[in-house]
Amino acid sequence: MPAIALPPVPHWTSIEPTGEKLEWAELEVIDLARAKTTEGRTEQVEKARNAMHNQGFFYVVNHGLDKAQVERIFDIAAVPFEQVGSEEKKHFEARIKETGSFMGYKPLQYWHIANGVRDRIEHYNFNRNVNSKPHPDALRPFLPEIQEFVRHNHMNVLHEVARLLTLGLELPEETLVNIHNYEERITHILPATTRRRKQTGNVWMKGHEDQTSLSILYSQPISALQIRDVDSKWRWVKHIENALVINCGRTLEMLSGGYYRSAIHRVVQPPQDQRGNRRLGVFYFCYADDDVQLEPLSASPVLQRVGIKRRMEEGKAPLSGPWREAYIAAYGTSELEKGAEEGIEEEELHGIRVKHYN
Repeated sequence: MPAIALPPVPHWTSIEPTGEKLEWAELEVIDLARAKTTEGRTEQVEKARNAMHNQGFFYVVNHGLDKAQVERIFDIAAVPFEQVGSEEKKHFEARIKETGSFMGYKPLQYWHIANGVRDRIEHYNFNRNVNSKPHPDALRPFLPEIQEFVRHNHMNVLHEVARLLTLGLELPEETLVNIHNYEERITHILPATTRRRKQTGNVWMKGHEDQTSLSILYSQPISALQIRDVDSKWRWVKHIENALVINCGRTLEMLSGGYYRSAIHRVVQPPQDQRGNRRLGVFYFCYADDDVQLEPLSASPVLQRVGIKRRMEEGKAPLSGPWREAYIAAYGTSELEKGAEEGIEEEELHGIRVKHYN
């Protein structure tokens, strides 16, 4: 049977990884191929549980896509930014504040970073059903591939990681899988000017916790992502070719009764040898189903042994859908209060205190 010809797309050429000596975070590596064996699965469950409990971050390898397939996805990811004009982008701009949704374009300079400076981050977002909304003309030939990419991330990556983390809580394997929806985001980050770097302390996106359960980043060579490590120091996340970087968000932290750590992370100016280059990212975000109340999974024997930590009183946790929409609508646009800790600002959403780290 002849191979199906894929629509042509310009190749996105990235740069070499940085040669500078940076303080890298030491993150665990989860091997999904090894997790398919009996012995390996026990090992990977322990690794995933400990990593998410201590740091809230880990790498994933052998996720089912080879290097050429991932490069093709990055080629497609550049299309909404390289091949769509500014007027057409406005037609597909997301109504973030009104809807609490990122579907479509998030324009440049929408979020406030610091000292009156706004972001230089542009991204284009898909729903899990890519045909649920119209898209720019240049993207339409690639929708079947994007839909398959969404399916792969949900079925072959998120499901597998969710199962490992569920087993880490000593719960039935499908517990987290059964309560999770998903959506996909492609993100494009433009380089900041010198003036912006000085006014924001080289921060492109201030320290925060994702509102997701799990977030997946396809590793790319330009160093900009940092995590606030267990000792509260900011450390760089190193690029590993064809690996995924997965982090825990607030939703999973609440569901796990604080056992899995919602990872604080930020995006900063790249090291000197990589500046002046655009940073293209491909992300996949997983949210709990809209009607899931974000109460701890108290049946977990692990939580029964170590205790449950809550962000709010028992029985008063919000539903996932309203919580997600409130966070998205407020992020980067709301008035923040000075927190008790130096360099931290706060706001309250659905009764939960949300911190932003400068």
